[in-house]
Amino acid sequence: MFRSEYADVPAVEVPIHEAVLGRAAERGDTPALIDGVDGTTLTYAQVDRFHRRLAAASAAAGVRKGDVLALHSPNTVAFALAFYAATRAGASVTTVHPLSTAEEFAKQLRDCGARWIVTVSPLLKTASAAAELAGGIQEVFVCDSAPGHRSLIDMLGSTAPEPVVDIDPVEDVAALPYSSGTTGIPKGVMLTHRSIATNLAQLSPSVPMGPGDRILAVLPFFHIYGLTALMNAPLRQGATVVVLPRFDLDTFLAAIEKHRITGLYVAPPIVLALAKHPAVAQYDLSSLRYIICSAAPLDAGLAAACSQRLGLPPVGQAYGMTELSPGTHVVPVNAENPPPGTVGKLIAGTQMRILSLDDPDKELGVGEPGQIAIRGPQVMKGYLGQPDATAAMIDADGWLHTGDVGYVDADGWLFVVDRVKELIKYKGFQVAPAELEALLLTHPGIADAAVIGVYNDDNNEVPHAYVVRQPAAAGLSESEVMMHVAERVAPYKRVRGVTFIDAVPRAASGKILRRELRDLRERS
Repeated sequence: MFRSEYADVPAVEVPIHEAVLGRAAERGDTPALIDGVDGTTLTYAQVDRFHRRLAAASAAAGVRKGDVLALHSPNTVAFALAFYAATRAGASVTTVHPLSTAEEFAKQLRDCGARWIVTVSPLLKTASAAAELAGGIQEVFVCDSAPGHRSLIDMLGSTAPEPVVDIDPVEDVAALPYSSGTTGIPKGVMLTHRSIATNLAQLSPSVPMGPGDRILAVLPFFHIYGLTALMNAPLRQGATVVVLPRFDLDTFLAAIEKHRITGLYVAPPIVLALAKHPAVAQYDLSSLRYIICSAAPLDAGLAAACSQRLGLPPVGQAYGMTELSPGTHVVPVNAENPPPGTVGKLIAGTQMRILSLDDPDKELGVGEPGQIAIRGPQVMKGYLGQPDATAAMIDADGWLHTGDVGYVDADGWLFVVDRVKELIKYKGFQVAPAELEALLLTHPGIADAAVIGVYNDDNNEVPHAYVVRQPAAAGLSESEVMMHVAERVAPYKRVRGVTFIDAVPRAASGKILRRELRDLRERS
């Protein structure tokens, strides 16, 4: 068993809004959230006051403990207010990808029994359609303004009393993001107030922040990485978060220059741009002190090229997953010469085992690759309504089996080298092959299908479909297959390539043998 070299941290058994905003009022006029496009600024005192007013208005509208509120929005300064207002009113927040189709959104709403939606006017058509499809939605609120819908802006004027809700941080679910785990279709990940709040305390010794630090939030808040690293963690420690709704390179670089950003939390495509794009030379990025990359594997050479170009310490990586609230490893920002390619060291209060791929009961030692298993207070409560899937992920002793393959060196650095799980990570977003396979099989010209992740020229993992045509559909083309999927899923899930084959390789149990498809691709 591998243990963290950091001292244990006590479990943080307070509601997430208190864990993050407990000192907001005393921080007063310190900027908490800044819109990186139009400059709108909310101070800590305003965030404290506004989220309490929204909680009061939400409670007056009928939001109760045990309700689920779907937060469907790109990054805005209002996102944080909506999140903490909902948890203060006693609701769990399920975050929704802004590019979800109405059908995908409705499926999530039905699965978690959501009763409320908060969205933004550009996404209102999709949110309304999803609410209609799902049923059971009491009201759709908007962050900005839209005819016929209550706005969070107007709700700030509520004179209703602030709700007093008895929250059990150990059992009550604060966030309900959706993850595909190691395989299968997306499932609701029950993250309690304690698991999220404790993970913030576990991470802070490795990645300290405070007043004067400025963090650029371009990765989405709806993703657990953004929710933790770019919203909860900086606001808990008094830093300033500059918010961007999407990644546009020039806007991103201009925001670093204008707002004197000190820390970046990014995914590999942004590291690639910083390392190689000519536009980087046109901006003053001298305020940057560190970069941390996570959500997908980062090439060590690319990381070195980025840090060398910007004159920064080595780009640090971090590791975790939604089911782990999400963090377990990070390269400390003050680490001297961490080995290239490492995803970091165990954070405080976390244990790890490396398990043999041939014998899951056998523990491996230093330098031996096996499946990574994690135990700690950040482990999820379970998958919503899916006890079998939960039991398959977390064993009787509390060890969560990640589906990732890695090894630990003699100094305690973890290296992730492969995956047992079938999940595809496209720019950090999860794509479940099973979900795409089920969709492909709805096409009348497709007899069978399998999907694997392959790497494109930009070193992004993308979905590639292996398709068996129906006998009567000999003319079915690659573009027809890709369009069939593209019309029905969010853009990040689209199939980017198609290979027609005579039969999908399967085990006797019917399980798709994806390794054979990878071998086939390597030989071709």
